[in-house]
Amino acid sequence: MSFEPAASRSTGCPAYSQTLPREPRSAIAARRLVRAALSLWGLESLIDDAALIITELIGHAVDHGRLSSIRVVVSRRSEEVVRVGVVDRSKITRVLQVDADGDQPSGLGLLLVHALAERLGTESYRWGKQVWAELGEGKPCE
Repeated sequence: MSFEPAASRSTGCPAYSQTLPREPRSAIAARRLVRAALSLWGLESLIDDAALIITELIGHAVDHGRLSSIRVVVSRRSEEVVRVGVVDRSKITRVLQVDADGDQPSGLGLLLVHALAERLGTESYRWGKQVWAELGEGKPCE
């Protein structure tokens, strides 16, 4: 009897996620997850910016989310591109607006996110949404 090796195929981009309470102190655990994932992928140069961005996205979810928990997602979109995002159960999609004049305290954090991220976006789901930001440059995973 002979065995054929199983055909290998891509399972998509690697990712890590964690469900956390929808509260400001969850930013600590989210930053820890971001640091661990980026260190494992050898992308230490993105850690500081990604940690700042995930903190701001957590703040956005805390202010606008609906249920008591959120999900933090860190995915590797390519060898050099990382996406950090926060999923909440609210279907309301708020535009990430920046107060360029700095008149509103919440606008300053988003101004940093816009400055640090290559791309920002929102994915809508049947039950909620994910607000995300990408850092780095490169082609997407196939």
